[in-house]
Amino acid sequence: MLSATCKYGIRAVLYIGSKPDTKVNVGLKEISENLKIPQPYLAKILQVLARKKILRSTKGPHGGFYLLVPAEKLTLMDIIDAIDGRDFFDSCYVTGERCNFDKPDDGRCILHNDLREEKMRLEKFFSSKTVDQIIARVRNDPSVKI
Repeated sequence: MLSATCKYGIRAVLYIGSKPDTKVNVGLKEISENLKIPQPYLAKILQVLARKKILRSTKGPHGGFYLLVPAEKLTLMDIIDAIDGRDFFDSCYVTGERCNFDKPDDGRCILHNDLREEKMRLEKFFSSKTVDQIIARVRNDPSVKI
């Protein structure tokens, strides 16, 4: 599963990317209040995304965050990589240890054969979904929430 931190990061990036002018700063307080994410926790998540060059962070009274990577090029996998890394895809869901798909006789988890295809399919899914595509869904269907 994706960590709560990663899920919050995805939601925050979608919120920031949903703004009409993607180069205008969106304040931490605004994001926190609209997404109901504790502000100190959100600040740490957004700083990670800024260090990973997904967001730009600016300080000051008109400071905040905006997308550094265009929404049409930024994938969910980029955000997952920045926050959680590849552990979700490379670790055994039972033992938590790294599952060695390349050398199945060396460290294969008990669910190796069952999960290999599913993990690859999920990784491909996250790599194919851009922030822009998801934001378009939200705009087109008011019942969909970030």
